[in-house]
This record gives sequence, structure tokens and C-alpha cells, in this order.
Amino acid sequence: MNTSRLEPETAVQPHGAAARRGALRAGERVQLTDEKGRMNTITLTPGGAFHTHKGFLSHDQLIGASEGTIVTNTTGAQYQALRPLLSDFVLSMPRGAAVVYPKDAGQIVTMADIFPGARVVEAGVGSGALSISLLRAVGDQGYLHSFERREEFADIAKGNVETIFGGEHPAWQITLGDFQEQVIETEAPGSIDRVVLDMLAPWECLDAVATVLAPGGVWINYVATVTQLSRTAEAIRADGRFTEPDAWESMVRGWHLEGLAVRPDHRMVAHTGFLLTTRRLAHGVTGISTKRRPSKTGFSEEDLNAWTPQAVGEREVSDKRLRRVARDASSTIQRGALPPEEAEARRKSQGITD
Repeated sequence: MNTSRLEPETAVQPHGAAARRGALRAGERVQLTDEKGRMNTITLTPGGAFHTHKGFLSHDQLIGASEGTIVTNTTGAQYQALRPLLSDFVLSMPRGAAVVYPKDAGQIVTMADIFPGARVVEAGVGSGALSISLLRAVGDQGYLHSFERREEFADIAKGNVETIFGGEHPAWQITLGDFQEQVIETEAPGSIDRVVLDMLAPWECLDAVATVLAPGGVWINYVATVTQLSRTAEAIRADGRFTEPDAWESMVRGWHLEGLAVRPDHRMVAHTGFLLTTRRLAHGVTGISTKRRPSKTGFSEEDLNAWTPQAVGEREVSDKRLRRVARDASSTIQRGALPPEEAEARRKSQGITD
């Protein structure tokens, strides 16, 4: 058996991987942590400086330095410098809509079994937080088709995705419009492995999901309220083309660690949303109904008319703010900023020569 391997510098690396390694570069985001544990994220600029009330730190001290280095500002204050993790980036990136928290994105990737090379569709994109996790999971050889109704949100998502990957991702495309209409026009029946929906009324997409999802494929929904969760589950049961749905939520509680003072943190990331999964059955097969059903499964007219962003507690976002956030997200894109070794490897893999 041939056990030879390509050396890291000659192998074609996954998209954006090289930008996560090596010395810190101009144009990169760097997370500075001071002696009290306070964090600030900056974008390295030649000749730039990070100012606080305790002096300033020159960006040139960090450009070319190793990740994990400790630097001192003009008044002697120390900072450790590291590239932000995905969880740090998601919580600090420009946003126009609420992001899917890292704890939920991790659950979605695992519980929906998002594998390398998978063909995935998602709706709505929001600020692109979940899209980033899905792209990392499917890899360069996978496929992620995202659908978003609002152009402003799509622009913000593009900016954030291109920032963290250092440019456009080869597995990603985004389409403006309603999911249930566009997905049937753009995807062949039974061609999709996984469907991920983050929207107000996922039950409206039953036919579209059943059409494009392959038998055995996973459909996962992210909803905010109990009433949305209930209605989605009952619609799936009544449809008959899917397995019995499963639902859960996750809560994360950090711990305070200081000497013998080891205790739970006073604050925690509690409810953010519910996750509900089901799987597509074979064509022509009707799902097995549960032996025990609740006494009341119907929804009143008032229930049916209650699905607006304001009704479920979402804040209205002004068009002016969305345009500003989109500019902020786009301004951080470092186009053509791939490290030389990654750029050369990609050129060779594509048969491009000078």
C-alpha cells in the first residue's frame, strides 16, 4: 500500500485553510485579549494602530508575527494575539438579522449529518452564520444552495462568507426569492441530501422539500417559538411523506474557574431556538403514525394569521441600517488575498500555467 503523502506546502488545501495558518498577515482579523480577559477584534493594516485609554498598539508589531504572540503597547499593557475562532467571528461579524448561535449551528451540522460532499439547500440566510458552518462541513467538493428573500440580507451574508474564507467559496451559490418556488425550479427532484430551514413558517415548504429531498435525506428546521414548533411537527405528521419528527433545544452554561472558586457562571446562553428533524421516506410510502396522538392538533384562524416577524418577537430592521451593515460586511473582504502558497497550489490543480 502506498503510504506516501503530499507535503503540506505542495498539497492543494481546502478553501481558506491556508489563511488559518502561519504568520499573521495584513488584512487579517486578529483577536486581542488584554490582561483582564477583555477581547477586541481588529483588522491588521500596515501603519495602523489600536488605540485605548491606556495607549496604543501598532499593527506593524503583529504583521508577520506568529499567531499566539504577546505584544506590549506604548504604556506597557500586554495583549495576546490570536486569529478569531468561528464562534468568535460569528458573534462579532456585521449582521442585519439575528444569527444562528454556534451552539445551534454545531447541533445542525451534527444532527442533520452534514457530510463532506453533501448536496444541501438552506433558507433563509440571514447574516450568513449558518452558511459558514454548512460550507465548512460540505467542503470544496460539496454543494450549498442558499435562498434568501431580502437582497440586503444576501449582501451581508456574502460579505461575511467571503471574509472568513478569503474570497468566494466554490461550493456556494445564493438565490434571491421564495424558497418553495425557487428550489423546485433550480434543483432536480430527489437530488438534495439535506434541507435546512430557518424561517417563520417552514410548514409552507412541505411540498417543495418532499420534491427535492432524496429518500432517506434529512430535513432540519430551526424555529424560535413553541407554537411554530408544534405547527411544523403536526404538518409533517399529517403529510405522511416523512418520518416521525424529533425536536429539542440546547442550552450552554459556562463555568467560572479561579482557584478554588469553581462554580457555574451567573449568566448562560439559554433558549435561542428549537430544532426539529425528520427524514424523507421512499416515494409512494406513507409514514407510520404514532399510536398515541394529542387530543387537539388543529389551529384556529387566529393561529394561522399570526406568523409575522413582529408577532413572534422579531424586531423590525430598517432598510437604512441593512444598507450600512452590508457595506461593513463587504468592506472587510480581502479579494485576491490568498497566501501565495495556496494561490500557486490552486493554479496547478486547475492546470493553469504562466
